[in-house]
Amino acid sequence: GMGGGGGVGGLLNGATVTSAAKKLLQTDASKYTWVAASIGSQNAASYQLATGDPVMAIGGFNGTDPSPTLAQFKKYVADGKIHYFISGSTGMGGSSTGSSSQISSWVEKNYKKVTVGSATFYDLTQKTSS
Repeated sequence: GMGGGGGVGGLLNGATVTSAAKKLLQTDASKYTWVAASIGSQNAASYQLATGDPVMAIGGFNGTDPSPTLAQFKKYVADGKIHYFISGSTGMGGSSTGSSSQISSWVEKNYKKVTVGSATFYDLTQKTSS
């Protein structure tokens, strides 16, 4: 049998949001359409519930849907609509070729990394100097 507990690989276990991470995301929250973007809805939901502010779920429930595309995401960032990208939120079985993976790679190459406790965010308002 499968045993009891959290279902498929802890499917319903979202992220634990620390008070420091909550404070980071709530800073200037009203200036953005989304305070952050995260791969998959579980992670996004955890942050949205903790902050009370909108968090974009990239790739839908599992992080595997092609929405938004990399081009759409780049436009949201260029338009100043998203403040942070939440790193390490890979969703379920995300392929290395989907838009979620492309967005993660693009963000990690181009934006400033901010570590709060054990969580890593990328500030989409601060490009790296590379």
